[in-house]
Amino acid sequence: MLQIAALAELILCWIAWMLAFVKPRRQAALRKKVARASESRLGMILVAVGFAMIWAYVRPPGFEKSWPSLIASMILGPPSVALAWAATRHLGKQWSLEASLREDHELIQTGPYRWVRHPIYTSIVGMLLATGAGWTWWPMFVGALIAVLAGTDCWRSGFSSRSPPIAPAFGPIFRSFGEFPSGPA
Repeated sequence: MLQIAALAELILCWIAWMLAFVKPRRQAALRKKVARASESRLGMILVAVGFAMIWAYVRPPGFEKSWPSLIASMILGPPSVALAWAATRHLGKQWSLEASLREDHELIQTGPYRWVRHPIYTSIVGMLLATGAGWTWWPMFVGALIAVLAGTDCWRSGFSSRSPPIAPAFGPIFRSFGEFPSGPA
């Protein structure tokens, strides 16, 4: 029974997580991009590979998740969804699937961005951990985790403080932003 409840919650969490990106994508589509980071495309591919691996039904005969693992999945999913929703709402029209700067781009430092530098990437990893705990056989989980961590690093580093387009776009505020937060991702 717990396995069915955990899987049902996990599927609902994934649906809610994906819906968090619908409105911001529509808002962002109306704005012109002025700079793109090509590295972010490799990151998107690696994250997609990780997501495919985490959901792959590759497991030995008789495989079942333990109840502590299922409970961990049920605990990790909802906060990851909430983090994605909060992050996309605070980004609004600034959100983009790929790392890019748009006209009149602003550095968001409110909401979850006060505590976590990259809350969307943190929510991606949270959903991956929830899925791994509740569904995936451990070798696939490890492979997916490696792919997603590498992907989010490529995606994120597309516009880091080392990238030429971002520092001039935000000036001193970005350098001070680079000093905090010290949280995950």
